[in-house]
Order: sequence, then C-alpha cells, then structure tokens
Amino acid sequence: MLKKLLFLTSILFISFVQGQQNQLLSAQAEISVLTIGPGASLNDAFGHSAFRIKDPIKGTDLVFNYGVYDFNTPNFYLKFAQGKLNYLIGLNYYEDFFETYVSQNRTIKEQVLNVSSSEKQKLFDYLLNNIKPENRAYLYDFFYDNCATRIRDVLEITTDSKIVYENPESYKAETFRTLIHSKLNSNSWGALGIDIALGSVIDREATAREHMFLPDFIFDFFESAKFTSTDERLVKNTNILFEKIDQPKADNFLTSPLLINGILSLLIIFLTFKDSKKARRSNWLDVLIFGFTGILGVFIILLWFATNHHGTHQNYNLLWAFALNLLVISQLFKTKASAWFHKYLKFLLIMLCLLALHWIIGVQVYAITLIPFLIALVIRYIYLIKHFGNSQ
Repeated sequence: MLKKLLFLTSILFISFVQGQQNQLLSAQAEISVLTIGPGASLNDAFGHSAFRIKDPIKGTDLVFNYGVYDFNTPNFYLKFAQGKLNYLIGLNYYEDFFETYVSQNRTIKEQVLNVSSSEKQKLFDYLLNNIKPENRAYLYDFFYDNCATRIRDVLEITTDSKIVYENPESYKAETFRTLIHSKLNSNSWGALGIDIALGSVIDREATAREHMFLPDFIFDFFESAKFTSTDERLVKNTNILFEKIDQPKADNFLTSPLLINGILSLLIIFLTFKDSKKARRSNWLDVLIFGFTGILGVFIILLWFATNHHGTHQNYNLLWAFALNLLVISQLFKTKASAWFHKYLKFLLIMLCLLALHWIIGVQVYAITLIPFLIALVIRYIYLIKHFGNSQ
C-alpha cells in the first residue's frame, strides 16, 4: 500500500506543486480530516490519518498524508532500525486514496472542519509548502511525530483560535503499551515483537494529548474539541465514507506464539526431566538457550543505546535475554565448569526473579506469550545450578 501511495505521490508531485502553489480556494472549499481504520498487517494495525482538501468550484479534491516512506532510500533497513529514517508527506487524488483503502476493506471516516475561509487557505498553503522537495522529509517518531500527531499539530499552527480538547466519554487513562495492545491481538507475533523490543518507558500513563498518537483518538478528541474564542466545535459534521465489511477471521492459533512457545517450553522441561533422571546434560539444548538469549540481549542493547527510538529505552527484557550468555557458552562444553560459572547461573535465576518483581509492581509489562518460555528457563537454570554444583 505504501509503495502505491508513494508511486502516486511521485506522479502528482511535479505537475501539482509547480502549477498550483499559489492556488486560492473558493468560498465553497472544505477541509476535512480522514481517519482510516486498521488493516490486516502489523504496519496497518494502528490506522492512518490525512487531510482532505475539497473545492468543487476549482475542481480540487486532494489528500495530504504524513508517514509515507521510500524503500529506495539508501541503507533503508539500517536507518529504519536506527530510528533515523526520514518519512515524507504524501499527496494523492482523493479518488485514488479512497479506492486504495476500500480495496483493503478499511473503514474511512471524515470530519469536516469548522474553520474560516482564511484558515482553510492558510492550512492549504502550509501543506503546499510542506510538499516541496526541500520540506517533504521529516524524522518520524511512532509516539510523538507520526501521521496522526502531524494532523493535530498542523491544524493548531494554521488556526487563529486555540483549540481545546475535551476528553471523550469513552476516554480512560492508559499507558502507551496498553494503547498499543488495544490495536493488536495479544497472541500474535507482532505483539510479542513489540513487547520484546519496547522498554519500560512505554509503561507510563500517557496524557490525554499523548493518546492522540493513534488515529482513532485524533478522531475522538476532534469530535469534542472546541475553539476557545468562539466556543464553536472544531468539527462541523462527520461522515462515514466507507464502513468495513465484517469478514470471518482466520484462526491462526496453530502458528501463534503462545502455542509455539508452549511447545518449545514443554520440550525444554521434558528434556530437563530426562537429563535429571539419567544424571546427564543435553549440551546442545543449553548452547541453543544461551545462544538465543544472548543474541536477543545484544539486539535489545543496540535498540536501547544505538538507536534514536525513544520507545526502546530502559528495556528490562535484558533480565532474561542476557547478552553475556554469549560469552559463557564455552563453559557449557566443560565437564567441570569454573566455580564462577556456577555463581553466574545463580545470578541468572535471580535476574528472572527480579523480572517477575518488575512485572508485579508495574515497572515493565512483558509479553504474556513469553510466560511458558520464562518458566522453562527457570526450571532449566535450577537444573544447571544443581548439575554444575555436583560437579564442583
């Protein structure tokens, strides 16, 4: 979808910007905010927001939307991982924009803004200036500078009166993580990946304004927003342009992280039971466990300290995905491990207990689908402590 939007943007860009930079809107022009419902993929799960500029007198019907990116950007994936990827403002004909999301069976809602003619022109001019090559790119932030927050911020810049947002009736204070989870199936690989990659910084309660990083909250808060100078509502009228057609959801439980982690965890526990009965140790299993947790720990450290992503800081998944496990793998190949390694195993067990404490008191919320694996880790570490303790 994003590739298609970017392709349409490139076609429109030169002809539109060069020919219509100084276009004046007529008195019948309308500016509205479009809110797109969630899609099937993880990338689309949180919805989308856009401005629609409609002028029936001038024959203009355009959509400006932030959050488009170019896959042809040099070192695209590295910049994305580092949080240094520049996103773009996109431009589309409304008809193309509408058909794209209808084809994806995603709800499209429109809020026509109750702004003056001069404010409409100011907002339109702002967007035209923003679409220029030297102004299109900006450093995206999922929580604080995304497709939804840009709608709010641009509107606040271009309206003469201050906008006051009243909390919708359905509003309740939630953490950033809870807000993310509300858009995802908790038993999905996307939810698991997010809970592993994002740190405790997203477990603080989001302010009412911060809720607006999600397009649905832009819609809800705009519905109740007013101008301070006139006490008039921000939204003149609301339209449902397309309503998602309910379709049966595929049952993905057989490939879900809870089932896969459950099976792997039972396998670890079963092998540990067999090792205990036969007074042996399945070395290959321990190498896999220490290798996996160590590599994942390095990945989490890089996300925390080597990227510009704000949400990946203070990530205490390091308590179970411990990077130093990579450096001690050689001890697993010894019949009699060093005395310090026996203490190191006890330290790993303490770290898992600390993780549980963090979870209970709310320092960080971890992925529920990880619970079977964490239980298996506790059992395996206890067995290794006993095994290497007997070999001392």
